[in-house]
Amino acid sequence: MALAIRATGLVKKYGDVVALDGLDLEVEQGTVMGLLGPNGAGKTTAVRVLTTLLRPDSGRAEVAGVDVLARPKELRRRIGVSGQYAAVDEHLTGFENLDMVGRLYHLGAGASRARARELLAQFDLAHAAERVVKGWSGGMRRRLDLAGALVARPPVLFLDEPTTGLDPRGRVGMWDVIEDLVRGGTTLLLTTQYLEEADRLADRIAVIDQGRVIALGTADELKSQVGGERIEVVVSTEEQLEPARREAALLCIDQPSVDERDRRVTVPVAGGTRDLVELLGRLDRAGIEVLEAGLRRPTLDDVFMSLTGHHAEAEQAGEVSDDPDDSDDSDDSEGVA
Repeated sequence: MALAIRATGLVKKYGDVVALDGLDLEVEQGTVMGLLGPNGAGKTTAVRVLTTLLRPDSGRAEVAGVDVLARPKELRRRIGVSGQYAAVDEHLTGFENLDMVGRLYHLGAGASRARARELLAQFDLAHAAERVVKGWSGGMRRRLDLAGALVARPPVLFLDEPTTGLDPRGRVGMWDVIEDLVRGGTTLLLTTQYLEEADRLADRIAVIDQGRVIALGTADELKSQVGGERIEVVVSTEEQLEPARREAALLCIDQPSVDERDRRVTVPVAGGTRDLVELLGRLDRAGIEVLEAGLRRPTLDDVFMSLTGHHAEAEQAGEVSDDPDDSDDSDDSEGVA
């Protein structure tokens, strides 16, 4: 299948900080590639390079058949971008925002108005079309921002953490919209820290850490790399966590992990329910009170933990931005023609 995105050896440094360290990436046309990684891994920097907002120190990239560095103006006509924050004008109505984008793309007055109405209906925003965006909810603004990225019907779309800040209902609604776009043939590069988002939307997932792709495959392929099943037990007090971890370590095929906040011990095992029964017996004999216990298959968070050394949820509780250049947006236009 033809490639919509190809990046080879991308390097970007900020002084002593290496944001991209020889990043290689290929995305087939009509598919969704999910980029997973901790804060500072290089996800947003990669998107900025591929969308002409940032010039790499070295490496090559093509998007939609266009050389990113040699023909940036042409490329911008073929891509859509929706960043971590909704880029909409709060003092305009929803219709005026989309109509303005259409005119910036030189669609013409009539075509711009028609496209604005079409997208407002598609994104379930027609009822608010004539309202000033300043009074809209966060979820509505995110949908309007995504609609703006689609005005010119781009064959390749970049979404940088599109559901950040949305409540669970708004996130699911955005997923539905994205799935509709993909069914229509759009190629999508999606950065996210929400593992369930990548699990649901991505055909393939690239895990990035320290500016490199350290794992690549479907969600099932990545989970199979971790192997085995997981026992999870929740104990009644913090004091019982360490004794529970010691008992679990006698059974597991790898070191157990401990979540102090939830008082949870997670144990990789090979024996399934047999090991679950054995562990519960050990904990009971040790006088450790178990509030919850269960057996589950590996998740993307287990993959994340195995590859990067920590759980993705710890990153989600931190800052939204994931790259050193986010602290100074003045550099975003570097090298753009």
